[in-house]
Amino acid sequence: MNAFSLLETINSPADLRRLDRKQLPQLATELRAFLIDSVSQTGGHLSSNLGTIELTIALHAVFNTPEDRLVWDVGHQCYAHKILTGRRERMSTLRMHNGLSGFPKRCESPYDTFGVGHSSTSISAALGMALAAKHKGEDRKSIAIIGDGAMSAGMAFEAMNNAGVADADMLVILNDNEMSISPPVGALNNILTRLMSGKTFNAAREGARNMLGFAPPLLELARRAEEHVKGMIAPGTLFEEFGFHYYGPIDGHDLDALIPTLENLRQLKGPKFLHVITKKGQGYKLAEADPILYHGVAKFEPGVGIKASKGGKLTYTQVFGDWLCDMAKADSRLVGITPAMREGSGLLRFSIEYPDRYFDVGIAEQHAVTFAAGLACEGLKPVVAIYSTFLQRAYDQLIHDVALQNLPVIFAVDRGGLVGADGPTHHGTFDLSFVTCIPNMVVMAPADEAECRRMLSTAYSLDGPSMVRYPRGGGTGTVPEMNLDTLPVGKGEICRAGKEVALLAFGSMVAAALAAGEELDATVANMRFVKPLDIDLIVELAGNHSLLVSIEENAIIGGAGSEIERALAERGLKVPLLRLGLPDRFIDHGDQTRLLAELGLDKDGILRTVREKCATTNKQ
Repeated sequence: MNAFSLLETINSPADLRRLDRKQLPQLATELRAFLIDSVSQTGGHLSSNLGTIELTIALHAVFNTPEDRLVWDVGHQCYAHKILTGRRERMSTLRMHNGLSGFPKRCESPYDTFGVGHSSTSISAALGMALAAKHKGEDRKSIAIIGDGAMSAGMAFEAMNNAGVADADMLVILNDNEMSISPPVGALNNILTRLMSGKTFNAAREGARNMLGFAPPLLELARRAEEHVKGMIAPGTLFEEFGFHYYGPIDGHDLDALIPTLENLRQLKGPKFLHVITKKGQGYKLAEADPILYHGVAKFEPGVGIKASKGGKLTYTQVFGDWLCDMAKADSRLVGITPAMREGSGLLRFSIEYPDRYFDVGIAEQHAVTFAAGLACEGLKPVVAIYSTFLQRAYDQLIHDVALQNLPVIFAVDRGGLVGADGPTHHGTFDLSFVTCIPNMVVMAPADEAECRRMLSTAYSLDGPSMVRYPRGGGTGTVPEMNLDTLPVGKGEICRAGKEVALLAFGSMVAAALAAGEELDATVANMRFVKPLDIDLIVELAGNHSLLVSIEENAIIGGAGSEIERALAERGLKVPLLRLGLPDRFIDHGDQTRLLAELGLDKDGILRTVREKCATTNKQ
């Protein structure tokens, strides 16, 4: 018998809804096995998706998708959803160039109702969809499925506050996989939730409200009594205060509990909140035992699991993590902050060695930055470890709470540039543009691992805000000296002396510029600082070269090249400037090396573009 005999009959949720309910546990078993096999061959997010198998099946079984809108949050828990919505055969292309995205993507499928790559957006989006349906007179449902980590962001509570007063007909499902809010779930909770979501209970509640409506004090007394009774069996008081009817907690792996409850809730009007308990890695023992390790995985053998790393090239993230511990040892003022990215940002060792100086604030980037500002006001030296794409979420705080007050907050910005398989929601393509324009900021981009460490020390030595921006993965393979030496602020260096053409490279582009410079016999400058620019070096190169070329792994608009162009214009220097960078469009997911080659930012691309420019200039 084919291991996926039932799953292979499901090409859309309509096929799923034609199944007998007794077949759904088998479908869940096949779907879980397929998911493990598929992700083992492509890599991707595993443990979070294994935890949402039954919930996904139940949602598509009960709701009339895509007419009813499902909004996933965070989007990396949507793999089962993709498989059940006609994309099973394309899962072998997951996160690959021109393949399926690892996140919901509106242009990929009508079942992906909202593009999601960052967290805590689902309730806002689903609320908008619910009120749009009301405005248009359409009878359809809006459901937000939000992880418990995503609930830590203020945006989620802003949306709930709005949804409650708007009396929106929507359902919020809290996928709680950490058990940080609730007690263990058992049959009693399942039964109570089913009863509380049923017609009898809710008809009685509405009848009581109508009967007591003539006596507001009695109505308020009854409401409070109801809340106190419910508070003894379910932790829903907070959500009820936002205007939601709370149900749960319920076992998110029990289809016999999920489906009747969802069917009941589908019949109810107004804002509803269902608390579902799931387990990351459910059904795959290795992922259950270590859900963090199996959160985002490379290719692996399902029967063997993920093999321990045998070392390999040092990454920029590791360089940062080692520097942070060394600087913390040297200066007791240092504190480290992460918005729920301890492992990804390299803070694991720091969190163990300096637990009293380590702060994980949850998925709350805005809070992370202003929290750092408060620490800096009191004389501490906060280091905010954050991905470039997530720093975007705290832009107002970066400007008003840090830069405007000229506070010494250090931003260690990881994943600057293209990140590969996670695609446009995670590429760090705008930070040089949006940070360089802020007064008081010092912005650095290292050419290699050793320079990264020195730049971090340089940033730490400053009395104002600073950013060190480095790419995903490793660089040239240089091994940093384990000291805390600094660099002169605003000074670059010439790495190679040449003729006619000068390549002014920033950060990750220095290696490619050096390789191209050898064939061009060009001068190559490692600019190091995007702000302040090394104006003396630019003037020197403009004076003895016929063409300047700026190269950066950042949006071409408003980036480092734009600052060089402005510096030349302000000084009346007429030397031609060719600006190379990322184009004015969102760049899809795919292998980093391949993407850079397609965008002309590898050695061959630089050679080709510079030679074309030189040929055009000579003809003129």
